[in-house]
Amino acid sequence: MFNRMISWIDQRFPLTSFVKHDLTGYPTPRNLSYWWNFGFLAGFVLVLQLATGIFLAMHYKADSGMAFDSIQHIMRDVNYGWLLRYLHATGASAFFVVVYVHMARTLYYGSYRKPRELLWWTGQGLLLLLMAISFMGYLLPWGQMSYWGAAVITNLFRATPFIGDQVVIWLRGDYGVGDATLTRFFALHYLFPFIIVGGVVIHLIALHTVKSSNPSGINLADKDNIPFHPYFTIKDMFGLGVYLLVFFVFVFFFPNAFIEAANNIPANPMQTPPHIVPEWYFLPFYAILRSVPDLIGGVVAMGLSVMIFAAMPYMDRSRIPGGAHYRPLYRLQFYIFIIAIFVLGYVGSQPVTDNIVLLGRGATLVYFACFLFLPIISKVEERMLLKRGLPPAVRAMVEGEKA
Repeated sequence: MFNRMISWIDQRFPLTSFVKHDLTGYPTPRNLSYWWNFGFLAGFVLVLQLATGIFLAMHYKADSGMAFDSIQHIMRDVNYGWLLRYLHATGASAFFVVVYVHMARTLYYGSYRKPRELLWWTGQGLLLLLMAISFMGYLLPWGQMSYWGAAVITNLFRATPFIGDQVVIWLRGDYGVGDATLTRFFALHYLFPFIIVGGVVIHLIALHTVKSSNPSGINLADKDNIPFHPYFTIKDMFGLGVYLLVFFVFVFFFPNAFIEAANNIPANPMQTPPHIVPEWYFLPFYAILRSVPDLIGGVVAMGLSVMIFAAMPYMDRSRIPGGAHYRPLYRLQFYIFIIAIFVLGYVGSQPVTDNIVLLGRGATLVYFACFLFLPIISKVEERMLLKRGLPPAVRAMVEGEKA
């Protein structure tokens, strides 16, 4: 009966061929490491956020007079409401951890290079949507840090030439952060995840068109690869198990680790917190904003710090495949870039002092220098490696591309 049902579906929809082509029989390089698990983990966290968000929305009140109390109602009165809230709140941070590691792996192994530019750009679009969703969701608890964080971030749009004030009013729905702001942020926070799902489908189609990159940089023919199932489904399940162990430690033992203490106080427009900070995953970009003394310059630098990743396929001029695998200078630059991000994250979390400002400006310069000097470093490194010697397969790829 099951085979007859599948046959009936196949006559009307290519289910079997789709599963074989894109899931079970998808040709995959046999040497993919566990760093490639984070794409699957990002999809898992997205499903978890969607499921918990839908149930939370059933009890949440998008009203400035009831929002904070509705969160307390969910935590205290709804069956397992505390679990839903902590899964969703911790899941937001876990989402960014997974996505940032996924991006770092892509940068390290050069998976953004030809022919995977479109795959890289769709991932960048998903990151921007994720940032927008998290920013809007941060306001929904209607606590002190939520309110003032939204007030500060929306106020940055005043830097828009000519129409800055109008843009801020349009974002808030009012002259200040209030009930209209909360209502529209809730509506968009609920809508955007479904747009992300559509973006993920486009991202996967792009991935399965150009195929997964090989850690060595040498793309093998399909006959030299292995099917995704069962080899990499088992690997993904093992990675998921390790991830869930860490994730549930935070959910059950440290549920407030990623929730600001000030957010347990109802929003008060008449009392400004002594130190306003965004969520941890925005701290590096917040530090770049503060490092520039001019408002417009700071907003431009902050936006450029995110958008500049899209230029990576063209900034990296080297023909040496494999990302940092065969490229010592690129590998050193990658590690310096990661250190600069951690320094910026620390700077963004600290109150403004002279020393913190100087440290932030230095880290900001290093951050952008890693991009701006990449075209020069990549060509110098290529010539150096061709003279020193490369594995025969890699040299053949470089000389073939040059020809």
